Amino acid sequence: MKKLLLGDEAIAQAAIDAGLSGVYAYPGTPSTEITEYIQNSAVAKERNIHRKWSVNEKTAMEEALGMSFMGKRALVCMKHVGLNVCADPFVNSAMTGTNGGVVVLVADDPSMHSSQDEQDSRFYAKFAMVPCLEPSNQQEAYDMVFFAFDYSERMHLPVLMRVTTRMAHSRAVVEIRDAAMEQKAMNFDAKPSDWVLLPAMARRRNDIVTAQQKELEQDSVDSCYNKFVDGSDHSLGIVTGGIGINYLNECYPDGCPYPVLKINHYPLPKKLLRKMTEECDNVLVIEEGQPFIEDILNGVMPGNSVIKGKLTGDLPRTGELTPDIVRKALGAVSDDCYAPSENVVPRPPALCQGCGHRDVYAALNEVLEDYPNARVFGDIGCYTLGALPPYKALHSTVDMGASITMAKGASDAGLWPAVAVIGDSTFTHSGMTGLLDAINENADITVIISDNLTTAMTGGQDSAGTNKLEAICRGLGLDNEHLKTVVPLPKNMPEITRILREEIEYHGVSVIIPCRECMQTLQRHIREKKQKGGQTK
Repeated sequence: MKKLLLGDEAIAQAAIDAGLSGVYAYPGTPSTEITEYIQNSAVAKERNIHRKWSVNEKTAMEEALGMSFMGKRALVCMKHVGLNVCADPFVNSAMTGTNGGVVVLVADDPSMHSSQDEQDSRFYAKFAMVPCLEPSNQQEAYDMVFFAFDYSERMHLPVLMRVTTRMAHSRAVVEIRDAAMEQKAMNFDAKPSDWVLLPAMARRRNDIVTAQQKELEQDSVDSCYNKFVDGSDHSLGIVTGGIGINYLNECYPDGCPYPVLKINHYPLPKKLLRKMTEECDNVLVIEEGQPFIEDILNGVMPGNSVIKGKLTGDLPRTGELTPDIVRKALGAVSDDCYAPSENVVPRPPALCQGCGHRDVYAALNEVLEDYPNARVFGDIGCYTLGALPPYKALHSTVDMGASITMAKGASDAGLWPAVAVIGDSTFTHSGMTGLLDAINENADITVIISDNLTTAMTGGQDSAGTNKLEAICRGLGLDNEHLKTVVPLPKNMPEITRILREEIEYHGVSVIIPCRECMQTLQRHIREKKQKGGQTK
């Protein structure tokens, strides 16, 4: 059977077809569509595959490990910065090992289309000593998922699968299996001596995992996903990682004259790399992200070759690769140009018309005119756009949850007023512990939890804190007298500004929750209601 699928959708379909029992994820572009595809799958519903969003990536990883402990297959999905959030359980999962297969899907974002940095997740796989797969096309992505689950169970290790934005969000025809595999039966084979990471037990597992590295490397040498194709001209050899092979093929539609080593399975197949460097005068490394392959190649096995790539300036260190960039590095092998027209007008993102965040920033800016030393610490979400004109309301945005903790730290340093702005989904993801710190020390900060009842930035997924934010704040110990809710509308501006002034003047922790539904999800709900009404007539 053939389907036209996004790379993300191919991965999701493969996971279902491979006998998946649970997907665990927090929304994050460019990985979001994987979980959404499984959520909308009739097969997943019929099989009762777990498919609800987790509160954050750390809880997702740990929940997947729990499913693996019971012998079932689990998929964990996140964007690259989400891997930072779950780094603790991810790295330790190599020490515990797996019972049921665990695939950790990480979507990196070169060019930072929707991210704070250009992190390359392959380094995490090397650091944790686990296998890494990086598909070059949608069909390979689909096929790799089956291999990854089998390999995870055979080696008793999680498998990290890395894609990048272009791979995740482009479509191709994929040949899929006619029927999904049955889910694994629950078992009690997991050994507590492996999973209880007391030092004495963990040291034994550490020795085992370290000893596995030679086998993992030999597997990558033998892997069908790593291919050495010889060429007639050995003045240059080309090593590609992930989707890099596609850029090369676009430059040589009639076939590349140079030897090519396509790498999509890590750890690096050093035997194949050594063959390339021994036989070619120069080697160009084409990889999306950081110079991961190039750095290792240059450091341990340059042979007689001159290694070229991002470290030498032949390819740029930042941003996504393009056929034009690769063509230039190869010496302009054709006159074709794939760059977008210079006449394309930039369209920077902006808060939607009618968005409640607009009213929050309008009120905040009005009040803070009376406090010239005020600083506003922002967070990750669509409300981060408040840093841009016309509001220019934020002074920092670092990572999920950093608004509250940075405001507290600034207050500890003597700043007043210190204001934190955080969204409802981000608050439950990573903000609650920071608020607990602030409450325990009665920090002199004002926290605004701008609640639009959804995870709006990634498309309107359910938010874990909906209708629970006030109870959470009280449960953390916040004084009820300084917990206020408002409805962010222009007509309520006098009330909002009054409350902001009162709480800023209060020298302790206060939380203000402006609550109004996201315009996008509101319109969606109105359409759904009309459709349902039409169906009942």
